[in-house]
Amino acid sequence: MKNLILLLALFTLTKYVQAKQTTRPNVVIVFIDDEGYGDVGCYGATGFETPHLDEMASKGMRFTNFYSAQPVCSASRAGLLTGCYPNRIGFSGALFPHHKIGINGEELTIAEMFKEQGYATACFGKWHLGWQKEFLPLQHGFDEYVGVPYSNDMWPNSNVTGERLPVGNGRGDYPELPLIRGNEVAETITSLADQDKLTTIYTEEAIDFIDRNASSPFFLYVPHTMGHIPLGVSEKFRGKSEQGLYGDVMMEIDWSVGQIMDALEKNQVEDNTIFIFTTDNGPWLNFGNHAGSAGGLREGKTTSWEGGQRVPFIIHWPNGVPAGRVCHRLACAVDLLPTLAALSNGTLSKRKIDGVDISALFEGDFTSDPRQTILYYHGKNHLNGVRKGNWKLVLPHTYRSYDTQPGNDGHGGKRIAVEIKEPELYNMMRDPGEQYNVAAYYPDKMAEIMEVVEEARQMLGDLNVGIEKGSENRTIGTLQD
Repeated sequence: MKNLILLLALFTLTKYVQAKQTTRPNVVIVFIDDEGYGDVGCYGATGFETPHLDEMASKGMRFTNFYSAQPVCSASRAGLLTGCYPNRIGFSGALFPHHKIGINGEELTIAEMFKEQGYATACFGKWHLGWQKEFLPLQHGFDEYVGVPYSNDMWPNSNVTGERLPVGNGRGDYPELPLIRGNEVAETITSLADQDKLTTIYTEEAIDFIDRNASSPFFLYVPHTMGHIPLGVSEKFRGKSEQGLYGDVMMEIDWSVGQIMDALEKNQVEDNTIFIFTTDNGPWLNFGNHAGSAGGLREGKTTSWEGGQRVPFIIHWPNGVPAGRVCHRLACAVDLLPTLAALSNGTLSKRKIDGVDISALFEGDFTSDPRQTILYYHGKNHLNGVRKGNWKLVLPHTYRSYDTQPGNDGHGGKRIAVEIKEPELYNMMRDPGEQYNVAAYYPDKMAEIMEVVEEARQMLGDLNVGIEKGSENRTIGTLQD
C-alpha cells in the first residue's frame, strides 16, 4: 500500500512539473522599422486602419510612455536584444555594409536567455547587428533566421526607381542586398518588386515556425524591414489606403500581426503567448508621404525629441495581462530582457544591464513604478536629454531638424542643423509636444535631474561635454582574424 501511495505521489509530482514546464509562456516580438507613435489606429493613425493591432490592444494593454533604446536602427535593436543602453555595449547609429563590427558574443541576448531554457528560437526580418557570420542571429541564440542583414536602402539600386546605379556613384558602390537563410545567402534583393515580397516572406516564415513548435516553448522575433524606405508592399495591399504607399505598408504590417495571431489561435497557444508589438524609433519625416507620423510629438527618427524615441507598445497575453488597460508609466525596450527573464524563470548575465523588470506593469499593477528615468543617448556617445518622471531635461546639443520642406515619393528632403545652447525643461504630462520650455521656472527640478545626468556621464560618458567614455562602457564585437 505504501508503495502504491509513493507511486501515486511520484506520478502527481511528475505531472505537476510537466504542467509547470508547459506553462512557461511563449514569446513573440514584432518589431517595426521607422513606424511613428501615431501610426497605429489606437494611437490616432489616420488615412489607414490597423484592426488587428487595435484588437490586440483592446484585449491586452498599450503603453503611452514607452521608449526605444535609441532613435536609430542598429542601436535600437542592440538595446532591445541585450537589455542595455546601446552605448554601454559599443553601439551607435546604424551599421553599414563596410563596417567590420557587430554584436559582441559576450553580451547575452534575449534569444540566448530563452535558448538556455530549452526554447525554440527564430528571427525573421531585418537583423542589423553585423552582417558577417559571427554576428548573425544563429551565433547569438537563434535556431533559425531568414532576413536581410541591414537596412533595405543599403543596396546598389535607386530607392525611387529600383534601377541599378553605376559603380562609383555613391550608393552604386554598395554590395547586392542579400536575403539570408541561416548563415548563407539564399537570394539577392535586386528590385523594388523584390522589396514588395519581404513582409509576406517574414510572415509566412513566422507562421511555419509557430506551426512546427507549438507543442513546446518558443521565442519568435519578427523585426520587419518595413516601413523603412524604399517602401515595399504586396499586391494584397497596394492602393488600399487613403494615405498612399506608406498607409498600404502599415496595413500590410497589421495584416502580418493578424496572421501571426491566427497561427497562435489555430495552434491553441494564444492564451499562453506573450505577444509584443513595438517599433525601433520614430518616423523618418523628411521622406514626406513615404514617412509615418509622430502623432503630435516633436521631430522624428535620429533626434532625441519625443518623436524620435517614444514609440507604440502593445502587449497581449490572456494568461497574464488584463484586457483593455492603458499604462502611462515609463518603460523602455531595454526592460524587455529582464522582464521576460522574470516571467519565464530565465537567468540573466552577470554583466550589468540597464533594463528593469516591468512585469508588475504587465500584470496591471500601476501602483508599481519600476523605471524612474530614461537616458536619451544618441550619436557616437552623446547624452542629449534625461527624463525623470513627468519631467524631461534637454541638454545642449546639435541635431538635424525636420522643420523644413520634406521630400516625397521616395526622395528624402533636406534637414537643417539646430543647436540647443542652454538646457531646456519640459513637463511631459502637460506638454508632450515639447513646445514650452519652463527651465526658468523650475530651477530645483533642473538641479534634481542634473544629478541623474552627472551619474550617467560617469557611467557611460557624454561627448557633448567631452567625456568619450565612462567607467562602464564595454566594447562592440569586432571581426576575429
